[in-house]
Amino acid sequence: MAASPLHGRPPATFAELPSLLAAAPHRVLFLAGTITVLLSMAWWAVELTWMFGIPMSAWPQPTIPPAYAHGMLLQYGVFPLFMFGFLLTVFPRWMNQPALTRAEYVPVAGLVFGGYVLANVGLLDLDWLLRLGFVLMLAGYLFGIYNLAGVLRAASNRIDHAKSCLLALGLGALGLLLFLVYLFTGFAECAELAIRLGTFGLLLPIFFTVTHRMMPFFSGNVVPGYKVVRPRWSLPVVWVLLLAHLLLDWRGALGWLWIVDVPLALVFIWHALRWQPWKAMHPGLLGALHLAFAWLPIAFVLFAVQDLLYLRTGSLPFVRAPLHALGIGYFGSMLVAMVTRVTQGHSGRPLEMGKVAWLCFALLQVVVLLRLYAEFGGGDDFNPYFWLVIAAYGWLVAFAPWVLRSAWIYLTPRVDGKPG
Repeated sequence: MAASPLHGRPPATFAELPSLLAAAPHRVLFLAGTITVLLSMAWWAVELTWMFGIPMSAWPQPTIPPAYAHGMLLQYGVFPLFMFGFLLTVFPRWMNQPALTRAEYVPVAGLVFGGYVLANVGLLDLDWLLRLGFVLMLAGYLFGIYNLAGVLRAASNRIDHAKSCLLALGLGALGLLLFLVYLFTGFAECAELAIRLGTFGLLLPIFFTVTHRMMPFFSGNVVPGYKVVRPRWSLPVVWVLLLAHLLLDWRGALGWLWIVDVPLALVFIWHALRWQPWKAMHPGLLGALHLAFAWLPIAFVLFAVQDLLYLRTGSLPFVRAPLHALGIGYFGSMLVAMVTRVTQGHSGRPLEMGKVAWLCFALLQVVVLLRLYAEFGGGDDFNPYFWLVIAAYGWLVAFAPWVLRSAWIYLTPRVDGKPG
């Protein structure tokens, strides 16, 4: 069983806290990420409650469409804090380079998290603060990209996974720039492209790239006789197909999406089968990674089926179900499993999921199903907003204990007394 958050060494004093949080990239960036996991969905849950029709006359509305705010801050603010925390740690290790210094990763946390917080406050009808927040977030991305690119430039072995992640972060910076153009000009095409870049140019490429590198590695380390499968062809193939999906969707060419979504579904199914999850359900932490990955082929099967139905009927019967199977199912579940593994290992704790992480993971699967039901449900008296509200508050319930336990670990010295 995982160690209780109350066991081990006491938390740092106020004077010790800055030094402790800056001791490793994952500490400060993961702590910031855990705060955003709750903050973003808390705002969205209240916003959906207001949309549902519950009287909230004092609730200020953002100066931009709420869906834009939800898509941008969740995709560019929440998940990337964890991604930067992971990549700023592993980039030097992947390529046998010296670890990055505090001066190279602490400003990333300060700028991205600080900008995220300001942008969220800006949603309360403070347009100038919303703009400033996104400017700071972009500065944080550029600073992080610069330092990660420095590691890549210095390496003699410039691995494909590092290049892929760096390209995705570059597209993320482009997405933030495009959204700033929208905020200053009102040109909605830029916002629409930025949101799609967040999903298919930033998050999915990084999640798949990290999964592609780490899943076979983790499995091969603990499963006797496990055959490690990590094909070099799949990263460029997935990149080309995702960029094609992004552009076709942005330009409204929905009748052509099946040409890229069907191959993507087949590629992801192939990986899921070749990684042999039936052999890797134990220990539980490894099993959770494989279960999380299962949502990726499911999501693209839904995308592909919807594309084919669109050709026949001209309608999108699944609406946003594929997108949320991807976002909550794959991104959310993989976040819990991967961050738990890093948190446990880098705090000197056993590599176990533990009861709190399993509770979060299990409840998150319920949240995915609730969110999908909001799209698939029907009937004259069916109100999708009700289920959207339930799913949003369900996210908060699922993540709250995991966030509290994780935050305790980041605010506490390693239990084995080692630095970091």
